[in-house]
Amino acid sequence: MEEEESNDEDIALMSVIALGGAPAEQAFRDLVTKHQHAVVGTVSKMMNHSPDSEDIAQQVFLRLWKSAKRYKPTAKFTTFLFTITRNLVFNETRKKSRRKEHSLEEQQDEWHQQATDNTPGSQPDDSLQQAELRRVIDRAIGSLPEKQRLAVILRRYEQMPYEEIAEILKLSVPAVKSQLFRARGTLRELLGDYLSD
Repeated sequence: MEEEESNDEDIALMSVIALGGAPAEQAFRDLVTKHQHAVVGTVSKMMNHSPDSEDIAQQVFLRLWKSAKRYKPTAKFTTFLFTITRNLVFNETRKKSRRKEHSLEEQQDEWHQQATDNTPGSQPDDSLQQAELRRVIDRAIGSLPEKQRLAVILRRYEQMPYEEIAEILKLSVPAVKSQLFRARGTLRELLGDYLSD
């Protein structure tokens, strides 16, 4: 019920934005405030915390503003928002992959070194270990193919239902479950050494 009210509120804000003028600017600010954390977090994780992440997140909201007049609430607002996010992130990751910044093998070697690099001396405290584990998990997620990566991020961090992830990725629900299953297998492989300590 709460989710439905939130969706109705988002749709109402988009209607105000579509009309333009001063109320539109305030409605847009409200929409950005409400969804900024989720969009920035998703973009950042999808792009391995690249410095470009914030720019891409801003482009998501700019695209949202420009599409307000054409927006039709045929699906949940978050589905629409994360479809824009998907398009921009996938475009950017494809551009970067053409530039070939790191090969997957190099990245896997780096994780393996991080996972097994236990320097002698005092053990780091729990919060440092937790931060390191988060970094390693983020990098492992970052190595997944883009659809698997986005499925994992939307499911794990945004707690989205399979049906909504399927709409965003333009896949069937069984295909989303299959993507997540394969992603979990890859992550277990990549993180096995690290998690077994």
